[in-house]
Amino acid sequence: MSIPLRAAGALLVTAFLCGCGASTAREDGASAAGRRFAAALASGDYRTGCELLAPETRDEVEEDAKGPCGPALRDLDLPSAGPVRGVDAYGRDALLRMTSDTLFLSQFDSGWLVTAAGCVPQAPDEPYRCSLKGG
Repeated sequence: MSIPLRAAGALLVTAFLCGCGASTAREDGASAAGRRFAAALASGDYRTGCELLAPETRDEVEEDAKGPCGPALRDLDLPSAGPVRGVDAYGRDALLRMTSDTLFLSQFDSGWLVTAAGCVPQAPDEPYRCSLKGG
């Protein structure tokens, strides 16, 4: 009976260690994508900014503006994000806190993409209010 318990213990330790590594990789991936998005906006490269948006978010931006994503993204006048202060990844979703902005991202087959930006926290039990978000 001790062999199966040892095997179960080893599996739990392995699962725990793999989970931690995967979480760090997810956080790093989300953080890098968020920094690329912020840098694109800061440099006026709205085409790249649009490429870093999740499909539903990009569709929402274009639909709200009744025009192409690039000019619509520019007109949103999102805050200059600044350096990363922290990131939390939960499965395929992440929250990236930057000095002047908060981004939400999701992991797609093509990588991490921004689902919401220009987000401001509300009361503790209330959701963020975001200038840019998908439907």
